[in-house]
Amino acid sequence: MHHPDRKNITQAITTFTLALLCAGLLSSCSVFQGMFDKVTIGEEQEIVGDTPEALITQGMDAYSVGDYSTAIRAFEKILDEHPFSQQAMLAELKSADAHYYNHSYLEAKLLYQQFEERHPTNEAVPYVIFQIGMCDFQRTDRIDRDVTGAQDAIKSFSRLLRSFPDSPYTKEARARIAAAKNFLVNHEYFVAVFYVRTKEYEQAQHRLKYILAMYPNSTIAPKASALLKRLEENNPPRWGIQKWLPSLTMPQWISSGEAEDTDNPVSEKSRDL
Repeated sequence: MHHPDRKNITQAITTFTLALLCAGLLSSCSVFQGMFDKVTIGEEQEIVGDTPEALITQGMDAYSVGDYSTAIRAFEKILDEHPFSQQAMLAELKSADAHYYNHSYLEAKLLYQQFEERHPTNEAVPYVIFQIGMCDFQRTDRIDRDVTGAQDAIKSFSRLLRSFPDSPYTKEARARIAAAKNFLVNHEYFVAVFYVRTKEYEQAQHRLKYILAMYPNSTIAPKASALLKRLEENNPPRWGIQKWLPSLTMPQWISSGEAEDTDNPVSEKSRDL
């Protein structure tokens, strides 16, 4: 769907959200924090090993206790000083993992992509593609902000399903796709509510009709239908607009058969692993 005014809409939505925050209407919403928390164990260790064997041991020891910065430095030293060693491939992969768990998702994605390019037949490739999707997924924040993380996550996980449909990551990839689609639907609905707030009712109706046509089974569909009916009856909400807002945070995902149909977003019934 083409949105020629996306930049202006995003800026206006940001102002709209800040106004709601100032009114205390969003105080109960928490920003999505991702699956993993950074763990810091003491101060960073000094990298003292010279051989690839010593460096990989030091890097893995640091990685295992959550000292990802030290682990990254050890892995990078292997790649800089011993690029053709037996430990180099493991250092490549674990460096990407360490960046991921250190919440450096863009850096991690680039490293995973480089690993796949260099080792396209390696048995770790399904995991690597899944992690590329997770880097995108973890960049997904709130529906009133940038949605490219969710869009990229859908593309990445879909590529995994096409290339390795029977991988151990298939079920979770499908669930993540469903959650990302739900996120995008809620973003579209949020924009529709924004248009109602700014009295651009024709634009709001257009968005709501799109949601109902493309995602009739989404969790936001009943609310979208009710709001569309009000607009078509020339009876738009004129106060209490906050009650029409969806949750701003990333919808949770499920890892069960309920997520098998990724053409429609899943329900909010979910659990975190």
